[in-house]
Amino acid sequence: MIEVEDVSKSFGQTRALDGVSFGVGEGEILGLLGPNGAGKTTLVRILATLLVPDRGTVRIGGVDVRREASAARRLLGLAGQAAALDELLTGRENLELIGRLYGLGGSERRSRAREVLERFDLSAAGERAVRTYSGGMRRRLDLAATLVGHPLVLLLDEPTAGLDPRSRIELWRFVDEVATEGTTVVLTSQYLEEVERLAQKIVVIDQGRVIAQGSPEGLKRQIGGDVLQARLVERGDLDAGLALVADLGDGSPQVDVERQQIVSKKPASSWPISGSAGHRSMTCSSPSPARSPPTIVTLGPPPIRRWLRLSTDPPQREHGTSSRPPAHPESAPGP
Repeated sequence: MIEVEDVSKSFGQTRALDGVSFGVGEGEILGLLGPNGAGKTTLVRILATLLVPDRGTVRIGGVDVRREASAARRLLGLAGQAAALDELLTGRENLELIGRLYGLGGSERRSRAREVLERFDLSAAGERAVRTYSGGMRRRLDLAATLVGHPLVLLLDEPTAGLDPRSRIELWRFVDEVATEGTTVVLTSQYLEEVERLAQKIVVIDQGRVIAQGSPEGLKRQIGGDVLQARLVERGDLDAGLALVADLGDGSPQVDVERQQIVSKKPASSWPISGSAGHRSMTCSSPSPARSPPTIVTLGPPPIRRWLRLSTDPPQREHGTSSRPPAHPESAPGP
């Protein structure tokens, strides 16, 4: 559905994209990850025909976005980092305006506006001016607008930025639904757990280049194998849990006090945990149960946030002197 081949884009002396290539199939969700300034938004703008690449080819549903930009736009829905709405119009009027831009007739515009207002639980607010909407309602209306044209491809540039947890979960449900209906979704995000939760394929971009791509599980395994992750069922004595994990793991576990979590490399020999391949767990206690509450111990691939840190940190990371700050508080590297 989406073909990106050797795409490059520069702004003056700054190379924003440098030979980016990847593909996305029909109904797939692609997650674009990378630090701030990596080139993610530039790539989304090229996919949306808002920028022309200096080199390379982009096809949406077989349509070349450079040579047939108008035809490509009819296949696309776009939600940027900020809601693109007219605050003086009502919610319904905003949607009908989008329908007019798609070239829809009057009755079809009205029908689709009603359809998406109902889908996003905005029917009761449809006749209110958008300036009276809450932040979450504006984001929902902006997402509703992306579906007015029944797009084959949906481009979402950090769609959950600034949303409360409930609104984020609702948006995740929406992304799952449209992908199930056959729409291809490209999602950029600073929330690594969000992309890991939604995407079947991930493309990691840094300094304008694709440094890795594949499934979440495949990328995580590139770190070098499974890890042990232990989480205390209740807040308690981390030292006792640490001793337990040290016995099971390689003897050098890392502790996250805030999350009450301990991570260690898996042992060289087998250990008594059963379960499905790639995710095995058990609940156990230290030799002195009074000192430590029960601990859930899991053997499986490490969190993808750790993989991203190893992939995009500059070479100084080996000496602990990386100069790049986390792109977002929630994307700070985990254990």
